[in-house]
Amino acid sequence: MREPTYYILASLLGGPLHGWAIVREAGELSQGRVRLTAGTLYGALDRLEAEGLVEEDHEEIVKGRCRRYYRLTSLGQKLLQEEAERLAASARVVRERLSSYTPAKTQETTA
Repeated sequence: MREPTYYILASLLGGPLHGWAIVREAGELSQGRVRLTAGTLYGALDRLEAEGLVEEDHEEIVKGRCRRYYRLTSLGQKLLQEEAERLAASARVVRERLSSYTPAKTQETTA
């Protein structure tokens, strides 16, 4: 799963959000690594909706503009959980290796 998708799905764990709120939440959750544009976000939401991972929750009109809210589906939650576990297992392997890592000594050369 790509990082933007991971954080889009994770942003919906707190409940339904509209597009701009998803952009903001994904940015915060990723500590600024994921910066979504409107085009990228809505393309991703269309794809995630087609895959059954998110669905439209409701719409409202704010200042004359339609604001569409999305929510995570049970399939989306399941795939997000699996990805979080995969990432945690990968990080655990590297942390274990790092804890016993001893850098190889390099030969110093003098000119």
